[in-house]
Amino acid sequence: MEQRATPTGIKVIIVGAGFAGLTAAIECYRKGHDVVLLESFPVLKPLGDIISFGPNAGRIVARWGNGSVVEQIYPISIKNKELKFFKYDGDFITAQQVPPQNPVTPFLNGHRGEIHEIVFNHAQKIGIDIRLGCRVLEYLEEEGRAGVRVNGETIWGDVVIGSDGVRSKARELVLGYTDKPKSSGYAIYRAWFDSEPLLKDPLTKHLVENGDTHTGWLGPEVHFLAASLKGGKDFSWVVTHKDEADIEESWSLPGKIEDALKVIDGWDPVVRRIVELTPECVDWKLVYRDPLPTWVSKGGRTCLAGDAAHPFLPTSIQGASQAMEDGCVLAACLQIGGKDNVPTAVRAYEKIRYGRCRRAQLLGEETRDMWHKADFDKVKEDPEKIKLKREDWLFLHDCEANTYEVYDDVAKELNGQVTSDAEQPIPRQTAVSA
Repeated sequence: MEQRATPTGIKVIIVGAGFAGLTAAIECYRKGHDVVLLESFPVLKPLGDIISFGPNAGRIVARWGNGSVVEQIYPISIKNKELKFFKYDGDFITAQQVPPQNPVTPFLNGHRGEIHEIVFNHAQKIGIDIRLGCRVLEYLEEEGRAGVRVNGETIWGDVVIGSDGVRSKARELVLGYTDKPKSSGYAIYRAWFDSEPLLKDPLTKHLVENGDTHTGWLGPEVHFLAASLKGGKDFSWVVTHKDEADIEESWSLPGKIEDALKVIDGWDPVVRRIVELTPECVDWKLVYRDPLPTWVSKGGRTCLAGDAAHPFLPTSIQGASQAMEDGCVLAACLQIGGKDNVPTAVRAYEKIRYGRCRRAQLLGEETRDMWHKADFDKVKEDPEKIKLKREDWLFLHDCEANTYEVYDDVAKELNGQVTSDAEQPIPRQTAVSA
């Protein structure tokens, strides 16, 4: 069971039971707040494919249930020793070693639905009030309280967290207008399936017969990443490519294998055979949104977290991790600020998180461009140019400890100025899955 801090009397309403919402719920519970978590889906199913959590997020999860949550996730996580890079035609470029696991800051990569189910079950186990089948129709805020209208009733609390994705209705309350996604010019085909067909094929068996592997192929405006997991029994791949199609108002669409093959026409036969042996794939459009000028309502009692606040490119490999940091930091800010200072605490959360999130977002854009626009003659001379960046500022950050350290100074600054630096818009655009 989670150890709880002294009760604060703060009632937190969280909308959306993704990783941002679940982390916020668990962390708020741990820090003594009363929590209600609302989710529109009547039943949560283990959907999706591969997802990654950096050591900065693993640090948060490692604290839950005295380590029992990580103990459940680790067996289903990829355990590759290196990430191999190839040119699109099959020429080997380099291998990037995976650092050893640290129990305090584990990195966890596996099936999104399976990991989500473990975290969801933990939240239920510790007694968090989770209400499924609750679609929020309206966000409300007035002096001294915030609430939501759902299923014919209004639920009031001290603060409302909108963590229900890029189409969150909370964005309208926070921003005062409706912002719509725009085409980024990129899309992803992605798949997850049993690796047995790959094991039987001489072209692909080396990817699965010796346990977990992670491999990338890089080409002009395209990159293909493939991973075998669970001792090589499961297989996942994603290919990011240019796509000028109109935006669909859905998270993803059924993809066509023949369309995915067109993207990798002329590529390494190994890549083509992987796709040919795939039973089905998903066509996942990438759109972008302008960075929000603020994540917090004027009254300071409604805020955004996760994709609702800061959507990420998949190449950042930090979207879920930063969503978890949101929940941890917000819970800590509310604990330090107390029930009489909720608006200040929420604004402090934004100020602590905003710049770090933006920096991590831009890293995803840099990685995509590094791979898609690679000069392979220069890469051959210096293979380090295409390796994933594993920077200390990102991975070694302890967001909880940092919040306790800086909160008082941030709160004083907020109470002494009209507009925080975090509320100034940044004229850059960020891609996001849709």
